Amino acid sequence: MSISLDVVDLGRIDYRAAWDRQLELVAARQRGAIGDTLLLCEHPHVITLGRSRAAEKNVLAPGDVPVVEIERGGDATYHGPGQLVAYPIVQLGSAGPEEKDLHRLLRNLEAGIIAATEEVGVVGAGRRVGATGVWIDGVRKLASIGIACRRWVTFHGVAVNVATDLAYFARINPCGFEANVMTSLSRELGRELSVAEFAPLLAARLAAALGRQLTSR
Repeated sequence: MSISLDVVDLGRIDYRAAWDRQLELVAARQRGAIGDTLLLCEHPHVITLGRSRAAEKNVLAPGDVPVVEIERGGDATYHGPGQLVAYPIVQLGSAGPEEKDLHRLLRNLEAGIIAATEEVGVVGAGRRVGATGVWIDGVRKLASIGIACRRWVTFHGVAVNVATDLAYFARINPCGFEANVMTSLSRELGRELSVAEFAPLLAARLAAALGRQLTSR
C-alpha cells in the first residue's frame, strides 16, 4: 500500500506563520485528520536557534535580522530569500516499525536532497561524517537539516541554498562552522537557479526518499 505525501507550496511566508502552520498540521496528523504533508516555502530574513547548547553563542552579529528560538535539533542557521525550505509533517511508522528511527529519517532527507541536486547538474554532493546536511566534496555546505518529532510526527526540516545571498551567513556561525563553508546551487552551477525551478525536483526526490507517493494541491 502506497502512502501519499501531499505537497503544499506556501510561497514566501513569515517564519513564525510557517511554524504555527506546522504545529497545526502536526496536531491534525496525530489525530489522523490529515495524511503526511510536505510544506515548501521561502522565508524573509531570519536566524533560528535549535536545541544545541552552543546555538546562542554562534549568533555573532544579527543586526536587523530577527532571531527565533525553536524546538528543532541543531544549532544556529539562517533562512532568507532564495533558499528553499521543506517541512515534512510525516507520521513515522506508517510504512512499518523500522521507520521509527530519527537517524534513518535524517539520512533519507539527505538522500532526497542529494538526488535533486544531481538532477540539476551539480557534481560532488554528498554527506560529511559527523555533520548532518548536504555538502559539496565534503567542504562546502549546501543544505542544512534540523527536525523535531512529537508522538512520531515530524516537523521542521531542510533548507537548501538555491540562490541565497550567502553574505547573510556571516552574521552567525552556521551550525557551528565558519560562514565561508556555505554555498548555493547557483554558485556551484555558475548560473542563476530559481527556487521555483528547484522546488518540484526537491519535492519529488524527498517523497521518494521517504517512501511516499507525491500528490500536490
